[in-house]
Parts: sequence; structure tokens; C-alpha cells
Amino acid sequence: MKGNIGFISTRFSGLDGVSLETEKWAKILEEEGFECYYFAGEIDRPEKKSFIVEEAHFRHPNIEGIFNECFGKDTRENAVTRNIHETKKRLKTEIHNFIDKFKIDLLIVENSLAIPLNIPLGIAITEFISETKTPTIAHHHDFYWERKKMLVNAVGEYLHMAFPPVLPSIRHVVINSYADRELSYRTGISSTIIPNVLDFEKPLPPLDEYASDVRENFGIREDELLILQPTRVVPRKGIEHAIELTKRLGMKAKLVISHASGDEGFEYEQRLREYSKMLGVDTLFVSKRINERRKTKSKGEKVYTIWDIYPHADLVTYPSTYEGFGNAFLEAIYCRKPIVVNKYVIYTLDIEPKGFDVITLDGYVNEEAVRKTKEILADSEKREKMVKHNYKLARRYFSLSVLRRKLKNLIREILYFDS
Repeated sequence: MKGNIGFISTRFSGLDGVSLETEKWAKILEEEGFECYYFAGEIDRPEKKSFIVEEAHFRHPNIEGIFNECFGKDTRENAVTRNIHETKKRLKTEIHNFIDKFKIDLLIVENSLAIPLNIPLGIAITEFISETKTPTIAHHHDFYWERKKMLVNAVGEYLHMAFPPVLPSIRHVVINSYADRELSYRTGISSTIIPNVLDFEKPLPPLDEYASDVRENFGIREDELLILQPTRVVPRKGIEHAIELTKRLGMKAKLVISHASGDEGFEYEQRLREYSKMLGVDTLFVSKRINERRKTKSKGEKVYTIWDIYPHADLVTYPSTYEGFGNAFLEAIYCRKPIVVNKYVIYTLDIEPKGFDVITLDGYVNEEAVRKTKEILADSEKREKMVKHNYKLARRYFSLSVLRRKLKNLIREILYFDS
């Protein structure tokens, strides 16, 4: 296999799920002989392989303005429609320039044909594919109908047209069986399920000197537990359950929340701070100390990666009410940590049946979950048996080898069947 692949999204930067999964796909594809290039509004990949268009970013002022005029209401002004189409034309021109510059053979669109954060970009991509019949994989991480705030909108015709589009040169990929079923029910589109993965064939390297002082720098004493909540601070992460569990354990502990609020506002973070204070739980919000790369701030403060934090954790909490798949679940298994999981839909459908041994919540913290958590924390032999079992299962079902096999089959079908 060989050729040039162009990834398109609103951004390829940071620790969000789309950027992380794209990196894994690109790694596999480049090992198989392809060259990968990137089109987005923000890109942290090599400059020589990047094509940055500011209006492709969902946080561009014009794009945010369009979004705010189209969602949460059921009518839009004619001026908004004109702006959508004028912006779409500019973006479509830039897509042509990207394809021409890097001689792209295959497009992989990452979530931009599923979530309408950038409406003009989705329309531009759809029109470009329709006009050129460029072979395309549309990789959908989550859909607009899964987000409550997008259900009331004034752009129904654009959602039906482009989120996602029904075109013969597009192969659709989803990350869970629920999305596969809903996509088929709502649009008639059949899709391939490719779950999120990690490189379970390559064990996590031991702690090095740089990461050895995480607990000290976070103010966590030797006799305290480090309970890690490795997610963004958004309501669907259910972090109040992690706070309650920490309280009910009745043990010396600090709850460490790794990521920031992101693009969904800071009201929930304030709520968590107040809730932690009310329950007397020492909750640390450390997003300013965690990045995708290590570095030292001007005042000498270390910035760590999330992989520097995991080895220090005694317990990982993942009490989400909804997830497209569950990257943090796989990360905790990869780092051989016991994990507390709320039984969100995708976990129940696609992960739990595999037989993982975890502490589960069913919408709330109960005495059984507290008891089992205490038991696992106190019994090192039982804990080791648990994490070894989980690692073995994850290696079978969610490793890079699974991704490699599915991607190779999909690309063979697209590039050779469609030629």
C-alpha cells in the first residue's frame, strides 16, 4: 500500500479524543507506506505536512457566530445563510488547494461530518466530495443527535445534507455499536465499527526521573491516596460521583482532575469546587500542569503529560454518564490501574460484555461500590490479579493490531474497489 492521505478536521492539537485517535490512525497508515497530511484550523503536526486554515477551527469568531445563530433556536436570518455559503466557498477553495498541494489520494474526515460545530466546513467537505468523487473515510466520533443542545436548531437542511452526507465515494466509520445502529436508523447509512485503541503490545515504560516527583509537586503526601479523574471537566463526566466516592472511602486522599473545562464553559467546574468544599474532599484541578508534551514554565514549574500522572494513581475514576467510547477507560487498563466506571450506554453494550473486572456504578455511588473499592485498595494480590486480567482482555480487543487489520481492509476496499 502507498499513497497520500489527507486528514481533515477542525483541529488536530491537544488531548481531545479526535486528535488522539487521528494520531493512532496516522501511525498505522504511515507504517503501511502512506504519507499523511493535515487540514484544520489548528495543527500540532509537522509544519511541512500541515495546511492551516483559520476558519476551519470551530473557535474562529465567524464560525462561533454562525453556530450561535443556528442552535438553540428554530429560525435564522437571511444574513446568516449568506454568511454560511460565503464561508463555505472560501473553505472549499482551501480544500482544493490542500488536495492539490499534497496530491491527496484518500481523504479521512475526522468528525467534521458528524458534529456541526463548523457548519460551513461540513458543507464544503460534502460538496467537494460530491463534485470530485474523492475516495473518503468519514470517521465519526459522535453525532449531533447525541447532544441535547443541538437538537433545537435552525439548520435542519444542512444537517441532513452534510452531517453526515450520503455519497457513494464515502465509507463511514463509527466507534461503537450504538452509533452504528442509530446511523442506520436515521440515515440508511451502513458503517464499519472501529473502536478506539491503544498500543497494548507495547507496555508502559517505567517511571523516569522527570515524572518521579508528581506526587510531591501536587502536594500529595505519602500516606494519601491519589485518585485520578483523567477527563475534561464537563457535566457528562459525572465527576460529582468521584467526589462522593472519595468522601465515602473515609481514607486520606486527594482527587486529581487532569483536564480543563474546554469549550463547554466553567459553570460545572465551579459546581464541583463548591461540592468538594461542602463534602470536605481535597480536589485538585491540575490542567495547567498537564499537556501533551513535557515542558517547564517560566517560573520553573514542571508540566507533565497524562502518562506521567497515571503511574502515581492508586485508583482511577470514570463515572461518565455518556461517552462515545471510553479512551480514559483504556488508558487506565493500559497503566494497570483499578478503575471505577459508571455503566454508560457504550460501556454496557461494547466493553462490559468482554469480561473486564472493574468497580461499577449504576448511576450513583452505593455502599457496594464503596466496599469493593476499599477491598481492592487494601488487597494488593487481588488488585494485581484484576489489572492483569483487564490488560489481557484489552490487548485482545482494543490493541493497535485490531485497528491495523480493520484499516487495511477498509482502505483496500476503497482504493481498489472504487478505482
